[in-house]
This record gives sequence, structure tokens and C-alpha cells, in this order.
Amino acid sequence: MNPECLLMIPRLDQSLGAALPGADLISAGVSALKRGDCTPEALLVAAAATRLGELGVEVPSAAEADESPNLALYAAVQASGGGHSQYNALKRRLDSFIRAAAMMLPRQSPAPPASRPSKARITPA
Repeated sequence: MNPECLLMIPRLDQSLGAALPGADLISAGVSALKRGDCTPEALLVAAAATRLGELGVEVPSAAEADESPNLALYAAVQASGGGHSQYNALKRRLDSFIRAAAMMLPRQSPAPPASRPSKARITPA
């Protein structure tokens, strides 16, 4: 894999990031977005840009499209001779990557519960 195409996941070891399921699609999509190409992989990454960004993947800003990235992805898959099953397969691989990457990140411990002010007790006189 081209080192330039490696996923930029600061909170996740890059060698682990490249080994995650679907990393090849994400890497290809990020590279295509950097070049300004409108490939199915680029549209897949653009559709999940918010969630991927939360995981630490540096997603280049995509050019504004007339359609949503999901609709454009479906149209691109159909144009290449694929159908609904190929579109679903791409989405499942994206979901696999997101779930695996989320599991690899260190979990943040939950914030301690806020202390409540103690209720004043009224004692009978």
C-alpha cells in the first residue's frame, strides 16, 4: 500500500488501522478525495465523513455535490454495472471499518456523577 494512502488515525496505531476490515476502501477513498476524483470509494468516505472524522481519520473536504454522497454513490455503483447488492456490500465494509476502529480506540472513562447537594433534614423540636 502506498504510504501516502495510509489512514491518518492519530489515536490508532497506523499499522493496526491499515489492517482493519475495509481499510483499503477508506484509504482509496481518502486518496481519491485528495485528488478530486469522484470514485465510489471517495463517495463512500464522503458519506461517512463525520463519523470517520470522529474516529480520527483525516477526510479531505469534498467538493459540494448536487446529490447527497449516498445517492451519488448508488448512482456510481449502478453506472459501473453494479446494483443494490454491490452498494450494500460497500456500506457493510464501511460499517465494519467504523466498528473495528471504534473498538481499537481507548475508551474514555465515564464522568463521575455530579454530587447532589445534601437535603437539609428537619428534625422535630
